[in-house]
Amino acid sequence: MIVPLIEFKDINKSFGTHTVLRDVNLQIYEGQVTTIIGLSGSGKSVLLKHIIGLLQPDEGAILFRGRPLKEMSKSEIASSTRQISYMFQGNALFDSMTVYDNIALPLRETTNLSKKEIDRRVMARIEQTELNEAAHRYPSELSGGMQKRAALARALITDPRIVLFDEPTTGQDPVRKNAILSMIAQYQRKFNFTAVMVSHEIPDVYFISNRILALYDKTIVFQGSPEELSNFDHPFNDEVLRSLEGLQKELTGLYSRRQFKILHHTQMQSRKSGESYCVAVFDLAELNAVVPHIGYDKAQETIHAMGLYIDRHFGAIGGFSTRRKAREFVTVLPFSDIAEAEKILNEFVDDFHENGIRDLRANAQKDDASENCVEFAIRAGIAEGKADDDIDSIVDSARAQQKEIGRLQCAVKE
Repeated sequence: MIVPLIEFKDINKSFGTHTVLRDVNLQIYEGQVTTIIGLSGSGKSVLLKHIIGLLQPDEGAILFRGRPLKEMSKSEIASSTRQISYMFQGNALFDSMTVYDNIALPLRETTNLSKKEIDRRVMARIEQTELNEAAHRYPSELSGGMQKRAALARALITDPRIVLFDEPTTGQDPVRKNAILSMIAQYQRKFNFTAVMVSHEIPDVYFISNRILALYDKTIVFQGSPEELSNFDHPFNDEVLRSLEGLQKELTGLYSRRQFKILHHTQMQSRKSGESYCVAVFDLAELNAVVPHIGYDKAQETIHAMGLYIDRHFGAIGGFSTRRKAREFVTVLPFSDIAEAEKILNEFVDDFHENGIRDLRANAQKDDASENCVEFAIRAGIAEGKADDDIDSIVDSARAQQKEIGRLQCAVKE
C-alpha cells in the first residue's frame, strides 16, 4: 500500500461562526500533479494554506509521510515544511527588485550559503526557466508569461519536493492559461517535484493533472483521475462542472470532454445498434520538442488555432470535437461511414494544405524570429465504429491509423 505524501483526516476549519472546511479527508501522492477544483470562495486556498502550515485546523489531523504533524517535534515539522514551496496567486514578485534578486531572496533569507553559491544556484534556475534575458530587469518590464516563469523559478530555488500553486492562471486569457499550465507540467517533470494546485479552470487542468480533488459544500466529495470524475454521479457535476465549463464551447469552439461524452451518448442513443459512424483523431506530433524554441505562449496559440480550425471545418457538416489530450483532438462524424469519412478527411487535408498550415504558422511564428527553422508534424487518422461500440476503442483504432497530413515549419529566434 502506497503511503500518501500528505493526508488530511477529518479536518475542520472555521473563522468565527463561518465554517470553511468540514470533515475534509484527502490524500496527495508523491510525484503527481494533484489539482483541487471548486467554485471561487469554496475554501480551496484555505485548504492549501493548511498544507504549508500557514493555517492550523480546528479539528482533525494532517499527516506527512504517514506521521501526524501533532506527533512530530518542532525540528521535524520545520524539516517537513522546508520541503514545501508556494507560488502565490498573482506571482507576488517584488517590483523594486530585479528578477535575479526576486529569485535569490529565499536563499538569502533562509540559508547561510555564500554569495558565490547563491549566484550559482540562481543563474542555474534562470537558465532552466529561460529567463536569461530578463535576469536584471524588473517585473513591470516583463510579459505576463515571463513573470510567471520568474515566480516559478523563485518557488523552485530551494529545491523543494512539493510546490503549491494557488490559482496560477487567474486573470489570464484561454491561450495564456494553457501556456502557464503547460509550463507547470513541463517543469514538474523536469524537476520531479510534487505539484498541488488549486484552480477553477475546468477542463484546462485535466490535461496536466494525475489526480483531481473536488471541494464542494465545504468538504471533499471526489478524489480520483480526471477520467473518473466524468463518471462521478453527484450534484457537484451539475452545479459546479457545468457552470465552470459553460464558456468552453464559446471560447474555444470545442466541447469539454464531459460535454463531448454527453453529446456522443445522446447521439448514439437515437441510433440503431448496427449503424456506423466515424471518429477522426488529430495530433500535433513532436510539438513538445519545439516548445523550447517557440515558447509556451506560441505553442498554446498553435494548439488553440488547430482546435478552431478543426471545429470550423467539421462542425459545418454536423461533426463535434473535443481536445482529448494536451495536443490531441477527437472529432465524431455521427452520420458518416468510412468511405464518406475518408472523403471528408481528404477534403480537410486539401484545405489544410491551402489555408490551415498558413494559419498555424502565423500562430507559431515568433515575433522576432530569424531565418532558423524548427518543424513538427500534424497527423490524422480515422476509424469506423458502431453505435453500441465503446468510443475509446474507436479512438484507439483511429489513433493507430494516423498518418502525417502536414508539416509545419516556423522560424525561431536565434
